[in-house]
Amino acid sequence: MKIAIALVLLIVLLMAILEIRRELRIFQVTHYLIASPKLNTFSGERKIVFLSDLHDQQYGEHNAELLNAIKKEEPWLILIGGDMMISKEGKNFELAREFVAQLPAIAPVYYANGNHEQRVKEFPKRYQMDFTLYRQELEALGVIFLENETVTLEKDQVRIQLTGLEIPVENYQHLRMPPLALSEIEERIGQAKDGYNILLAHNPAYVEVYKDWGADLILSGHFHGGIIRIPGMRGLIIPGFGKYKRYSGSVYLDGDKRIVVSRGLGNHTVKLRLFNKAEVITLHLQGKEGIMDKVKN
Repeated sequence: MKIAIALVLLIVLLMAILEIRRELRIFQVTHYLIASPKLNTFSGERKIVFLSDLHDQQYGEHNAELLNAIKKEEPWLILIGGDMMISKEGKNFELAREFVAQLPAIAPVYYANGNHEQRVKEFPKRYQMDFTLYRQELEALGVIFLENETVTLEKDQVRIQLTGLEIPVENYQHLRMPPLALSEIEERIGQAKDGYNILLAHNPAYVEVYKDWGADLILSGHFHGGIIRIPGMRGLIIPGFGKYKRYSGSVYLDGDKRIVVSRGLGNHTVKLRLFNKAEVITLHLQGKEGIMDKVKN
C-alpha cells in the first residue's frame, strides 16, 4: 500500500514538474468585457491590450511570438502596467527596451512604472542602470510614460482620463504592506477628474484606496497570479500571503467599477508557474452591461 501511494505521489510530482516547465514557456490571451454607463456613447467597442510584469521574458526571437499576438488583437491602445525589466545587480534594460520599442508601431503606448522601474529610477548607482536614458529612448519612439501623471483621451464623446500612479517604494515590502492613505495618492496624482477614469497602479494591495480615489477601471499586476493557482481558487503565493489573495489575478467587479489584475508575462526570483499561465490581457470597453471572461490558449 505504501509503495502504491509513493508511486502515485511520484507520478503527480513528475506531472507537476512537466506542467511547470511548460507554463514557463507559454502565454495566453485573456479577454475581459469592461462595461460602464460612462462608455454608452462608444460606437461598438474599443480594445485595449494590457501588459504587465514581463521581467525580460522572451517568447521567440526578439519576442516575435508575443508581438504577433498583440498585433492580432488590433488594439486601440496598449497600456503597460510596469515591471518590464528586472532591477537586480548584473541586469540591464536592453531586453525590456527592445520589446517596448516595437509596440508604438501597433498602437499608441502608455507606460506606468512598476516597482522594478521605480527602484532603478530612484537608486541608479545600486542597479547600475540609467532609467532616464531608458525613458528618453522609448519616448523618442512614441511611448508615453505616466509617472504620477494623467492624460485625457477623447473618443466617441467619451472623456477618458488615463493616470499612471507611482506609490512609495516602501509600499512594496514582501511580508508587510505599510498603509497608504487616500491623501497620499491625491498628493501624487490629484483628485479624479470628470470622465471615465482608468488608473494604472502596479500594486493591487491598495485596490480599496484606488476605488476611493475614484477609479472606474483599475489595472494592476505585481502578484504574478499568485505563482501557484488551484483551479477555481485564488493564487497561493503572493506578498502579504492570505491578506491580499483576493486580487491575485483576474477581473473583479464592484458596482460600476472594474479591477483587472494581470497574472503577468514573466518571472524573476521565483521562476515557477503552476495552473497559472502568463497572459496578455485584452480589454473590450463597451457601454452595455455585462462581463466576459474568455481565455484563448
